[in-house]
Amino acid sequence: MAKRDFYEVLGVDKNASAEEIKKAYRQKALQHHPDRNPGDKESEDRFKEAAEAYEVLSDGDKKARYDRYGHAGVGSSAASDGMGGGFGGGFGNIEDIFNQFGDIFGGGFGGGFQQGGRQVNRGSNLRVKLKLTLQEIATGVEKKIKVTKHVSCKECKGTGAEKGSSYNTCNTCHGSGYVNRVQRTFIGQIQTTTSCPTCNGEGKIITQKCKACHGHGIVEGEEVIGVKIPAGVENNMQLSVSGQGNAAQRGGIAGDLIVIIEEIEHEHLKRNGVNLYYDHYINIADAAMGATVEVPTIDGKATVKIEAGTQSGSILRLKNKGLPKLNQYGKGDILVNICVWTPQSLSSEEKKLLDSLRKSPNFNPQPGKKNKSFFQRIHEMFE
Repeated sequence: MAKRDFYEVLGVDKNASAEEIKKAYRQKALQHHPDRNPGDKESEDRFKEAAEAYEVLSDGDKKARYDRYGHAGVGSSAASDGMGGGFGGGFGNIEDIFNQFGDIFGGGFGGGFQQGGRQVNRGSNLRVKLKLTLQEIATGVEKKIKVTKHVSCKECKGTGAEKGSSYNTCNTCHGSGYVNRVQRTFIGQIQTTTSCPTCNGEGKIITQKCKACHGHGIVEGEEVIGVKIPAGVENNMQLSVSGQGNAAQRGGIAGDLIVIIEEIEHEHLKRNGVNLYYDHYINIADAAMGATVEVPTIDGKATVKIEAGTQSGSILRLKNKGLPKLNQYGKGDILVNICVWTPQSLSSEEKKLLDSLRKSPNFNPQPGKKNKSFFQRIHEMFE
C-alpha cells in the first residue's frame, strides 16, 4: 500500500509550526494508542504511521528533504543518521516508538506501555547539547559525554525490592498486569480491559522496598556515554542514541539520549550547507598584475593563483574542499570571494602616482561579458 502524505496523516498543513505538529501527533498517538485499542491491528498501524510522520516533520532537516522530494527523500535508501534510526524509515514495533517519543504522550501513557498484558515502565529521554568544531564535523568524531541521569539501582539490580527478590505475585490480577471490568449499559454489557489498580499493571507487589532507591529501582547517578557523530552533521541537528537516556523504574526500558549538535563558528570560513565561503582581500596591484596567495581551508591552507586583471567580486572555487554530504558520497566546495581593497588614505607621493595613472586608458572601467554580477557567477558555477 502506498504511503499517505505525512501532513495528511497528522492533519496539518505545510506551514504548521513545530508546536502544532507536535500537538497533532500527540492527539493521533493517543487516539490510536495500543492501550486504548487492545488487539486492534488497524489502530496499531495508524499509531506507527503517525509516529513515522512525526519523526520526519518534527526534524528540520528531514522535513526539508520531505518537502522537496517527498517520501523518496526520507526513505531508508535516501539516508540514515547512523544513530539508531533512519530518515523516515518507519518503526518495526511499538516499543521503538515509545523509546523515541514516549516523553510526548505525558501522563497516563508517558511512563510505560503494555507488553504481554503487564505494564512495562519506560524511562524518559535525555537531551544534551554537543559543541563541535568545523574540523570535527568534516571528519566525524566520537565524543565522550558525561551526563547526570537516572541509573539502575545497584543494590536491588533495578527491581526496587530489597535484595532483588522481596516481591509477590499480585493477588488482584494474578500476575497478568490487567483486570477485566464488566459494565451494564442500555445496549448491554460492555467488557473493558485496564491496568491492574493494585500493582499498577506490573503484575507483582513489592513486600520489602530497597533502602537505597526506596522501591523505585533507580537512583541519581553519572555516566560517561560514547557517541559517534557522523561527518557532515549540521547545527541544531538531533541524533538519537537508543537506550542511553534515563533508566526506567523497576527494570523497565531506558529512554534515549538525544544529542543536539551545536556548531562552533569557524574563525574565517562561513558555512552554507556543504559549501564554505571565504572573503579574501587583495590590493589593486595584485588584482592588476596577478599574484599567488594563501587561503584558509578546514585543515590548513591552500595556495591559489590570482589572475592578472581580476575584478573585485570574482569567485574562485576550491573543488571538494568543503564539507562531506551526510551519509552520502561527495563533498562541497570552498568558494573564495575576491575583494579588491581600495586604499582609504594615501600619502602625497601615492596620490601623485595614482593621479598620473588616472587618465591612462587601462585604468578606465571597461565592463563587459567578463564582468558578470556575483549572482550570475554563482548561478553559472552550480549549473
